[in-house]
Amino acid sequence: MPGVDPIGLAASGAVLAATLAAALTSRPRVPAAAVAAAGAVLVVAIGLVGPEDAGDAVRDVAPTIGFLVLVLVLAALADAEGLFTWAAAATAARAGRSPTALLARVGLLAAGVTAVLSLDATVVLLVPVVVGTAARMGIPARPHAVLTGHLANSASLLLPVSNLTNLLAFAATGLTFLHFAGLMLGPWLVAVAVEYLVLRWLFRAELSGTADTAPGPVPPIPRAALAVVALTVAGFGVASLTGVPPAWPAALGAAALALRRLRARTSRPADLVRAADLPFAVFVAGLAVVVLAVRRSGLESIVAGVVPDGSSLLALLAVAGIAAVLANVLNNLPATLAMLPVVAASGPGAVLAVLIGVNIGPNLTYAGSLANLLWRRVLSGRAPSGSRFTLIGLATVPLTLLTATVALWLALRV
Repeated sequence: MPGVDPIGLAASGAVLAATLAAALTSRPRVPAAAVAAAGAVLVVAIGLVGPEDAGDAVRDVAPTIGFLVLVLVLAALADAEGLFTWAAAATAARAGRSPTALLARVGLLAAGVTAVLSLDATVVLLVPVVVGTAARMGIPARPHAVLTGHLANSASLLLPVSNLTNLLAFAATGLTFLHFAGLMLGPWLVAVAVEYLVLRWLFRAELSGTADTAPGPVPPIPRAALAVVALTVAGFGVASLTGVPPAWPAALGAAALALRRLRARTSRPADLVRAADLPFAVFVAGLAVVVLAVRRSGLESIVAGVVPDGSSLLALLAVAGIAAVLANVLNNLPATLAMLPVVAASGPGAVLAVLIGVNIGPNLTYAGSLANLLWRRVLSGRAPSGSRFTLIGLATVPLTLLTATVALWLALRV
């Protein structure tokens, strides 16, 4: 493995910092996609990455990006059909006027949406509905918003399709879709439970009492959207068994809802393009090239020097901890890309430990994941300050990271 090139590491690190700064700024003067693309061109132009290697990096992430685009479209179409509004209303109706009961049911809903439709759907589509529901009932919205935001990160452990980091790591595990889900079921359950219990305790004062008003009426079940999403998730499992890429079930699901809405003229082609968030796809592609430059300039050697080999409990805890730290320093996408080449040789357990670190760790700082920044943007002025966000994260992240990693270690030994 090559050593550290101080000049190259400094140059590529500066490009990465600029790229992430553009993504983390609420209203950047230059779009993050443009900065990432320019950064990729720059690291190639100054010789930190060869043109062929840059092309390979983009081709490697292209299937992952394509799948992400399809899932974003599917989630947006399901939202347009009223799936999230119905789910939140049904959740509130079952909770009655109890804020604590609502928190528990919101946690289950957020965990399910994150696992099935990815954390982006939870942050962008579910959070506003949850906050609006709590506000209409006269219940403090902050506990429910924080739990939903935290679970957008930590509840994305379950399936390869739940998070972009999972998609990037899935191939490196060598596991099937169902085997991946089986190993991560325990960590997922533990993470959801710990997040809920700790946040319920932290916000116990705000959760006391009862709602000012009863939940509103539950709208009709959006049967078409519910059926399509359920069949799409089932299709992921079937596709895994037959060697078919998961993008195909996602494409079929998105196409089914798109044709339904286009035929009824309730959606336009422009709506589908907007839902696909193509600038984000460009950002991820450019980021992959920039991170490759950082890795080759020495980051990979530095990480390799501190990451232990093997899949013992201590090794898995160290890998998850290092991944969590990197996620908060670099953001979880670069951290994943930097960690995977180092731990892949240690087997799927180490790769899954990385995912525990980069999916749970970001709950410590806003910079930990792009989902955090989206969450803050969705909440606008109601989002907690950076220091408050970190204090809440200090109460949840260490315990969740520890217990989820122990659950993974146990799953690997069954």
